[in-house]
Amino acid sequence: MYAIRITEQVTRKKKAGAGLLKVLMIAFGVFFVLLGIVISRGFMLSGFLLICLYLAYDFFSQKEYEYTMEGTHFSIDMITGKRHRRQMHELDLNKLEVVAPHWHDKVAKYRKKGGTDHIPKYDYTSYDDDIPYYTMIIGEGREKVKLLLDLNDEMLRALKTLFPEKVFFA
Repeated sequence: MYAIRITEQVTRKKKAGAGLLKVLMIAFGVFFVLLGIVISRGFMLSGFLLICLYLAYDFFSQKEYEYTMEGTHFSIDMITGKRHRRQMHELDLNKLEVVAPHWHDKVAKYRKKGGTDHIPKYDYTSYDDDIPYYTMIIGEGREKVKLLLDLNDEMLRALKTLFPEKVFFA
């Protein structure tokens, strides 16, 4: 049997007020630096700190997720600022319990409101309303985790062929 390697990259959508916040941070930073030049050097420190805060916000607000499925191994990496990669989960698909759309009855007992089982939840979706997201319940170590994922059709079909009784489509 050949090992299948499927990779999908999901870019997280920026929040509604992010652009306005960036413009305000830059405008106030420049304003305080100019006040520091004209009036007192004490204003310069706050201006430079605001510009540093803008750079940190810009870096940490750019998030992408990469899902990689190779055989029965599934990994999720987070890419921050288009440069830094950090592995979030390394999972064994043999411990998979269910993969279904978030509204499906098979994942109803894991919902935040109205569910009976409460497990840690990790959200790796794009926040795009047009893309349906799926809930994956899988064992990680000694506990189960709930992963919210934007899975494409190719990855869903591969999961369905490996685990036909555990994967449900929209």
